[in-house]
Formats: sequence, C-alpha cells, structure tokens
Amino acid sequence: MLVLDKDGKTRPFKTLYSGPNVARRVLIIFIRHFFCGNCQEYIRTLTASITEDSLLTLHVPTFIAIVGCGSPSLIPMYQEATNCPFPIYADPTKKLYDELGMMRTLSMGPRPEYQRRGTMLGMAQSVMQSLKQIKGGKLLQGGDYQQVGGEFLFEPVGLPEYERKMQASGGILGNGSELGEQQGYEEKKITWCHRMKNTRDHAEIPEIREVLGFDDIGEGGKDKKRWSKALSERKGTALNTGGTSAATSLKLGGVSEDGGSIGSGRKSHENPTHTTSVAA
Repeated sequence: MLVLDKDGKTRPFKTLYSGPNVARRVLIIFIRHFFCGNCQEYIRTLTASITEDSLLTLHVPTFIAIVGCGSPSLIPMYQEATNCPFPIYADPTKKLYDELGMMRTLSMGPRPEYQRRGTMLGMAQSVMQSLKQIKGGKLLQGGDYQQVGGEFLFEPVGLPEYERKMQASGGILGNGSELGEQQGYEEKKITWCHRMKNTRDHAEIPEIREVLGFDDIGEGGKDKKRWSKALSERKGTALNTGGTSAATSLKLGGVSEDGGSIGSGRKSHENPTHTTSVAA
C-alpha cells in the first residue's frame, strides 16, 4: 500500500510507522477530504494539545502522522489552514481506508468537544477554501466527501520485553538507536484503533492523550457539558498483546513495500470493529 507526500512522491505506507529514524510508536490519523472543516478543527485542537515537544516527554518515543483521501497537491493548503506541525500524506485511491475498515457516510452526528468553532463558520471556511482552488483546477480534488476516517496506534510487537532488553544493555530508546540500526525494521502492530461512525466522530483529545500515555488530560474548551462527555466517553478499541481481542482481531504486522494488499477484509457500515489480517 502506498501514500503520497506533498510533492506527489509515493512511499510505502509502512514507512510512516516502521523503519530507520521512525519513532517506536506512531499514531496515524485518517481524516476526511481536505476541505472538511470538522477534521481541520480536530487537527487544530489536537496539535494545540499535543505538540512535538510534549511527545518528547513520553516514556516511549512517539510521533503522529496524518493521512487524507484527496490529492496530495492540497496538502500545503491543509497544513497552512490547520498550522499542523506533523507530516501529512494522501491516499486518493482510498485503498488504505477500505482495507482498514473505515466507512462512508454523510451523517454529522452530535457536535464533539474538539469542534470549538461554530459549525456555520467551519462550513463557510470549507466552502471558501474549495472556491479558492477553482483557478488551479483543484476544486474537485479534495477527496470523497462521504469517506470518514479514524485513528490507529502502531507499536512494536514485543514492546515490554524489548524495553527490558534495552534497559539492561544500556541501549537508547528512540529514533536512530544503535539497536534499531542493527535490526532494521522493527515489527509493529496496531494496539489501539477507532473508526469514525459519522463526519464529526474523531476520538476526543482526552482519549488520545490517555492512549499515548500523558499524565494529564489537557484543557477543555468553553462548553463544560461537551468537555465532561469527552472526559468520560471512550470510542476506541484496545487490542491485546497477541493482536486480537474479543471485539477486534485487527493485526498489522507490516505492509508490503511493493504496494501489496494489506488484507482481504472489506469495510462495513454494520461492523465498526472490522477485522483485518496482515502478512508482513
């Protein structure tokens, strides 16, 4: 499976979460089309709460990457609109969305806590962004308006044991460690995931902070009722160390670098805990 960067260059999806100079844990966020005001607000709220510097305080080196379903030529516009410091990629074919079980819907659902700007303002900004792309011929390149995304956390398969070995040998935990250089690709799998059920259904910021291992939940917006709900509600599914759970047996040991299939599963509107098996 392949993704494209802002210059339109392809790279294996696997390289976003595995390989030399890649953090040991990577949270990959799949957004909707590049003009979606709801997702833009999510990225703004998320990156205000979780900065690159704050990720450095976590026990395990962690990073974030974002994937959208539109043309890679719109990535610079998206980065500017959201002030996002993390890398953004594109999957205009939506093959990753399909194989990882993300659904298509236009249902808005309830307003989330992370949407701190007014709905009408967000819609107006989305329309203005798309209209500005008419001159460049990119008006229809934002992506599938019905496609929704989700969040997937990739971690080493043997994380606890691996860390004990590193600590015993005095090794370095982090990017570019000597052990990492010697071993090359470290096998990773999805240990937690959430798939959106409507167009405003990203996992709330307190849940993301909790999953990543922050000691605090962050700060909420002005709406106390929505913030209270965000604190108590958990949308994602944690997978056990064997890569399976009663609800979800999604396991991602690796993605073939030649663009091979992730698995045989197909997306389902009825089954948000979609099952996908992956061969390394």
